[in-house]
This record gives sequence, C-alpha cells and structure tokens, in this order.
Amino acid sequence: MLEVHVLASGSDGNCTVIQFEDRAVMIDAGLSYKKIRELMNFNGVDESAIDALLITHEHSDHIGGAGVVARKLGVPIMCNQNTFDASDFGAVNYSPIVTLHSFTVAGMNILPLPTSHNAAEPNAFLFDTGDKKVLVATDTGKLTYQVEHALSEADIAVIEANYDKHMLDVGPYPLCLRQLIDSEVGHMSNVACAEAIKKTMNDKRQIFLAHLSKKNNTPDTARDTVSKITGIKRYKLDCLEFAGDTRVLKA
Repeated sequence: MLEVHVLASGSDGNCTVIQFEDRAVMIDAGLSYKKIRELMNFNGVDESAIDALLITHEHSDHIGGAGVVARKLGVPIMCNQNTFDASDFGAVNYSPIVTLHSFTVAGMNILPLPTSHNAAEPNAFLFDTGDKKVLVATDTGKLTYQVEHALSEADIAVIEANYDKHMLDVGPYPLCLRQLIDSEVGHMSNVACAEAIKKTMNDKRQIFLAHLSKKNNTPDTARDTVSKITGIKRYKLDCLEFAGDTRVLKA
C-alpha cells in the first residue's frame, strides 16, 4: 500500500509523508516537531517508520522545524548541496542528493526534479514503487519539462495551485511581492495548474491541489477553476480546507 499523508500545505508550514508498506519518508518540515508529531499521530503515521527527511528548498515554511524534526526522529536530512548551504539546520546527519539523479529510500526510487522558484536549487520529487508513482511539486512559478513529464506519469499528483490571479491583483500584498508571486520563479496560479493538468491528462490520476494561499485563494476557487478548465469533476479534486486539516491519499 502506498499512502500520501498531507499534514500541512501552505505559507504557514508544509509537511508531507509518503509511506510505502511499513516504511516512509517525510518531505519538508515547516512546522514544529510537536505539531508534526501531533498530526502524524492523528493520521496514524508511526514516526519510527520514517527513514529520511527530504527538503524541497530553504524557505522557512518548508524547513522551519526541519533540524529539530530530523534530530528527534533520528533520520538524515536529504537535499542538494545548494539547498543545504542556504539552510541552517544545526547539527544534523546530512545525506546529499543531486537533482535529476535518483536514489532509494524506504523501498522507493526517488527522483529529485528541478522546479522554478526563487530559491537556491528547489526540487520536486517523484516517488516510484515499481507499481505506482507519486509526484510532489509545489513552490514553482511554472512546470519544468521534467516535472511536466512526471505529472503525466503520476498516479497521485500533489501539485501547486497557489493563487487566483484576480484575488492576487486586488489583494493586500505590495506590488513587488505580487509581481514575484506571479512570475516564473514565484508560484503557480489556479489557471496554470489547471492547464498543466489538462495538458498531461490522465483519467486514473488522483489530483491534490497544494500550497493554496490564505489571502489570494480559497479551496472552492481553486477547485472550481481547475474543474472548469480540465473538465475533471469538482469532487475529484482534493485540497486542505482549513488550518489543521490533513488528508490521506492512497494508491
């Protein structure tokens, strides 16, 4: 059984656990260890099953608790060298990875993919069990062709739908921040997310809309937009609904 536990997704913190059989890896730890442990317990994730903590990039909503979490769980932090150098994890067991070079952890083949974001060397991750594939791709202003190809192959895709363009334009953010978010090194809009899904259409794929902005998006807006553009039924598009919400996807 392959399970994707989305424990947190958004600017307040990000953390996802990919579990295959009885082993697992964590992606990002942007919350405290106490909060992540609470969310894992709620979702039935045994922390002793986690073999590694993968890091997508160095922004605080992705690494805020990473050093403590890695030490508490007794697992290595795995990320590329540029991301590690841009981060401050404290004393941790560091296991370097290389973008576009696969490695194996917890019985899964894991391929780090390049994304387009204002960070040192941000990655998405494609997990392959030999039977099923999971893509986790957030914090990117556009899909690189490697991520787009992975999206076409994925059985489960956790993909960014960060903002609604109108809400961003009329929202409270200063112009410079709005321009960054809406750039190719910012975040993906609902429309951009939908167009990528439509371009790589796969009727058997489960879609989870991730990293929704609290100020520039809503769950209903994201689902409605993606559904309208792709033709996917709204009820088949999942996302977190409120602070503290979690989700388990199974393949």
